[in-house]
Amino acid sequence: MQPPPDEARRDPAEDTQWSRPECQAWTGTLLLGTCLLYCARVSMPVCTVSMSQDFGWNKKEAGIVLSSFFWGYCLTQIVGGHLGDRVGGEKVILLSASAWGLITAATPLLAHLGSAHLVFMTFSRILTGLLQGVYFPALTSLLSQKVRESERAFTYSTVGAGSQFGTLVTGAVGSLLLDWYGWQSVFYLSGGLTLLWVCYVYRSLPGLGHSGARPADGQETQGALETALPEAFCLGGHLLSALSGLLLLHPAVLAADLLQGDFPQLQGYRTIAVRKFMQVMGLGLSSVFALCLGHTSSFCKSVFFASASIGLQTFNHSGISVNIQDLAPSCAGVLFGVANTAGALAGVVGVGLGGYLIETTGSWTSVFNLVAAISSLGLCAFLMFGKAQRVDLSPGREDL
Repeated sequence: MQPPPDEARRDPAEDTQWSRPECQAWTGTLLLGTCLLYCARVSMPVCTVSMSQDFGWNKKEAGIVLSSFFWGYCLTQIVGGHLGDRVGGEKVILLSASAWGLITAATPLLAHLGSAHLVFMTFSRILTGLLQGVYFPALTSLLSQKVRESERAFTYSTVGAGSQFGTLVTGAVGSLLLDWYGWQSVFYLSGGLTLLWVCYVYRSLPGLGHSGARPADGQETQGALETALPEAFCLGGHLLSALSGLLLLHPAVLAADLLQGDFPQLQGYRTIAVRKFMQVMGLGLSSVFALCLGHTSSFCKSVFFASASIGLQTFNHSGISVNIQDLAPSCAGVLFGVANTAGALAGVVGVGLGGYLIETTGSWTSVFNLVAAISSLGLCAFLMFGKAQRVDLSPGREDL
């Protein structure tokens, strides 16, 4: 008996994708995980001034500690993507989160192991960077294999919003903890919450822990969703640039989903056209506001231009970040690792180059001009050469 035509054309990879309740549960939980990743990442910047006073660091030494995170972060992007593609992104995420959560919680103890405070803190930040470097490549690998193509933009962008949440939480709550209990409490809280999150994910979500069976009718997954989402969305704070990113996030992903999702009145837009439009917003329009920021002396205008420039970059989540999953879902982790390594290296070089430009010119204008120029160059390259045709060896290859 011949199978129905629809089943014959079906990509075998679709059988392993999450059901709608599972996708919702994982989206809420990974949003919280990304938030905690950034809580741990920005704990050191929040505490640097207080730690410098306690340990007698000068600005150069404090800068070494802060920049050392990216020394490790650059090295494990490709490794994280490869492991995610081979053994499963969720396993890589949980193992790395367990390690960086433990190191973050133990940071106050490491700082007092001996008199070489700078050495211990630099080493711990490098190790934290190494461990966190695998997160986003593994996340990309996981979502590319488990989420339907029409839902990838929304899912990836929602999970990516955790970076803004984490910055908000640590900036707001961390400042209070510094005043009340000292800098050690910031590390205890962010590290401890990460370890609790790992325990929750391991015990509650399907496919992990002691119960790997797929829940019937999505009941167990729906219960996990009801637990995960309130925890993820109850977080708040008041930093302005991160808040602008959150405000612009959902218009970005809604536009992407409307243009290529399950809306008959808007169907007909090719995936690559949607991705390029998102990048025009995320890089093109953002660079315009960066240029404006470098040519104003008004405080209110500066705040508006900075918030708009940073906020518009959330459109990138629905552009090139998801485009990697369009190209090769089976090896999206490695591809994202390569791309993110380049981004991390640019960040390391940009810090030094920015300082040089400021010292040479005595103005921030040249820095913002450089940001706009690099963004425009990247946008032009993507508009000229960007594609969304699958290039991996999956039997479900199709021209998008």
